[in-house]
Amino acid sequence: MKKFDKERALLTVAGPVIALAVAFVLSAIVLLASGKNPVEPFALMFEQAGFSDIQVLIINQASMYYIAALAVAIGFRMNLFNIGVDGQYQLGAMMAAVVGAHAALPAFLQVPLLLLTAVLTGAFWAGIAGVLKVTRGVSEVVATIMLNAIATSLIVYMWKPDVFGVKIGNNNTTGEMHESGWIPGIGMGEAGEIYGLVVLAVLLGIGYWITLNRTRFGFDLRASGASESAAAASGVSPKRMVLTAMLLSGAIAGLAGLPILLGDTHTYSLNFPTGIGFLGIGIALLGRNSPVGIAFAALLWAWLDKASPELDFHGYDKEIAVIMQGLIVLSVVVSYEAVREWGLRRQQRKVGAELAAGHVLGANNTTKEVAGR
Repeated sequence: MKKFDKERALLTVAGPVIALAVAFVLSAIVLLASGKNPVEPFALMFEQAGFSDIQVLIINQASMYYIAALAVAIGFRMNLFNIGVDGQYQLGAMMAAVVGAHAALPAFLQVPLLLLTAVLTGAFWAGIAGVLKVTRGVSEVVATIMLNAIATSLIVYMWKPDVFGVKIGNNNTTGEMHESGWIPGIGMGEAGEIYGLVVLAVLLGIGYWITLNRTRFGFDLRASGASESAAAASGVSPKRMVLTAMLLSGAIAGLAGLPILLGDTHTYSLNFPTGIGFLGIGIALLGRNSPVGIAFAALLWAWLDKASPELDFHGYDKEIAVIMQGLIVLSVVVSYEAVREWGLRRQQRKVGAELAAGHVLGANNTTKEVAGR
């Protein structure tokens, strides 16, 4: 049993390691083909990671990536592809910003209200796709892609001055939130502040692990994702699990934008970061849907984002980081499949060897019995 666990752990680690190695090599080849030094850009970015202000930026960015990736991972565990995390997180952040700008409660009530607003908004938006899937059989991929587009249009509508919008120069905003809803950061001196809601990301990761590995709901979720028919035979309703997984995924997605909203911008505007939900897909894949793996993947993605601007000052295009992120996603898919096939063949050889050994042992025993007679 221990040997099996070690082999399983080895296969789990092998995929990401191979993917990263392949991505680095391919990125170096791209640089070499363009007449650039294939090593210096990476050295420059690694050097940036040693500066305290860059470290703060990396941690802050990684907190949002981590929450978005957790939302994606919940869908993956149920064999669902919630590609609508981006729309869910943007709507969740905007509704929280609107409520924060119009409600003025004491901090111990205001902050939970904003968190609840984001959670319910994200869950509602993802729930639409969940309902369509369980009642009409509509693919969650198609439904969530369409809902992303609708979310963008809805946000533009709510930015109108006669709805919730406040025009500041050429920027559309929801107006500044009341200070009772601001989350103080963790001061790091001249390096800046770490978002206070980084703690929320950590708590969500712990809750994700406990729920999936230590609760009946988590077992039902993983069982339904592995085989709906087998789960149904054991009394689990696949449709109920699909809807629950989509609601939970959307609820967590709604929180992805809150670290920066409550810790920095205090308003939802045109400058608010977008695309975090899509990046969460690659991060969840690289992290193998594991809370610890996702944490390392989120930090890696944030490092590529925050260290790459330095490349502009040394004659390199910072887009090399974007290329590398894309190569990582591609390499992840290929390497995981290769590792899975390798593991499957290894298990088949072991089973074959054990059966052959058992057959020989049985034949020997039969021979002894005959000789004894």
